[in-house]
Amino acid sequence: MSSDSVPTRRTGGRSALVIAAVRDAVEDLIAESGADKVTVPAVAARAGVSPSSIYRRWGDVGSLVAEVATLRLDPDRPLPDTGNIGDDLRAWARELYGHLARPTKASLLRASAVLADDGETNCLASRRDEAERLVERAHAHGQFTPSVRQIMDHLVAPIIYRITFEPDTVDAGFPETLVAELDRITETG
Repeated sequence: MSSDSVPTRRTGGRSALVIAAVRDAVEDLIAESGADKVTVPAVAARAGVSPSSIYRRWGDVGSLVAEVATLRLDPDRPLPDTGNIGDDLRAWARELYGHLARPTKASLLRASAVLADDGETNCLASRRDEAERLVERAHAHGQFTPSVRQIMDHLVAPIIYRITFEPDTVDAGFPETLVAELDRITETG
């Protein structure tokens, strides 16, 4: 068999419809019942597909939820670029908090945390990559910045913690408070 005759995975047509239906079913089930109620049979029934289709493509419910969370939780937007790291962090934190605090996104964030293994979730890895880009850009402009670790520990982690474990305390001013605290930490540390 030549390499030209090897079948490729088709992601258009029926396959694309199945993938979209399964992703929507996961999101709906998490929003309605929480992560602990999401099972492959429940997702399959909601999406109108066979459980074997889900197992074949995703393997298990944890992998499926992780994929959906990554797609839905990673905002597709440019990072702020005001020319000042403090202003960039402030704008980034406000946008991130507002995005993740939406009820459906918050449910996905909680579900991905519950179903994550010992490794870093894709959502957290993406936030680390964004923090690295913000710091690198500020360094290129000769600015003093907090470290990526400080940004993760004092800005990103509290946002994710608050939304995941204390959703009733969601406060639009929280990102501003965190950036101000990060400013004080980096000034003294």
